[in-house]
Amino acid sequence: MATPPCFSFAIDARHDLVLYPFTINQITFTSGRTSMATIGAQDIRQRIGRFRVLIMGRANAGKTTILQKVCNTTDQPEIYNAKGHKIDAAIVESSLKRGNHDITNEMVFRSNPVFIFHDSCGFEAGTDKEFESMKNFISERAHATKLEDRIHAIWYCIPMDEHSRTFQRSEEKFFSECDTGNAPVIAVFTKFDALRAVAYGDIKKQLQGVSAEERSKRIAQGVEELFTNTGVLEKLRKSENRARYKSYVRLQYMNKQDTNCDTLLESTTLALDNEELQLCLVSTQQSNLELCIKCAVTIVVDRAHQLFGLFYQSKIAGWFPHLKLVRLRFTKLEQDGQR
Repeated sequence: MATPPCFSFAIDARHDLVLYPFTINQITFTSGRTSMATIGAQDIRQRIGRFRVLIMGRANAGKTTILQKVCNTTDQPEIYNAKGHKIDAAIVESSLKRGNHDITNEMVFRSNPVFIFHDSCGFEAGTDKEFESMKNFISERAHATKLEDRIHAIWYCIPMDEHSRTFQRSEEKFFSECDTGNAPVIAVFTKFDALRAVAYGDIKKQLQGVSAEERSKRIAQGVEELFTNTGVLEKLRKSENRARYKSYVRLQYMNKQDTNCDTLLESTTLALDNEELQLCLVSTQQSNLELCIKCAVTIVVDRAHQLFGLFYQSKIAGWFPHLKLVRLRFTKLEQDGQR
């Protein structure tokens, strides 16, 4: 497997940022006489272990496809029980296709084993006992003492191919009754392209003779109206909900090879309150330079008033797992700015 392109950088005499190619996945900081090895994303990932996600939603919501896109694979995941023992694929294959298996089981893709996924095991169509089992699992994992044992994020998939039934009893029960602790809930509206077909059908006659640009504009407006009329966002944002809803993303055309889940990863990163977890998640996406840039700018630049000069640049560099800072010197003013 080819080594990802990496760069070193240094601040020269003119205070310019100078990049040098290198092949070591490491970030090393040198400040005066003090040297600190790999205090960036790689070290954080080693401390935390892996990023743990609970994915939820009805059968046929596209959950497996999302996980495959996130891990850049078309393979099925390997399944491990709560004790870390691998389960024979023949045993879980039929239930996995139905999205129905033990919620404590861990799904791991060989292409990106840094992720651990749990599936809600089909509580949506199950009994009250299954709902309580899921609820207890979330409560235990969301409040676990060790950071590596916690659920770090929850992706709740809501398919839009039945837009008149987006928020059913299962969604109501989850958001109103489940305490998700510090784990942010990202609502994932899957199959969003289905709304386009509905919007087109509603105004098909009105589109005769209009330009392609105008047609596209009107259909887009129709999609937004359909989405707004579902009322799903208002239900997600109810103040009395116990689930910690933070944001939503729209995923469409996931059946096509050239689509990805970058917006989901970005939304999840920005929804996290813990910067170590943010760095851990970003570091799993070494091929996604755009995500590194967005997170560096959004998260670090927001605190620019607290940081100065070279120290500020080093903080930005920490969001890039490909970079190695080979020289960093602080002036007294900049050192004072760190305090």
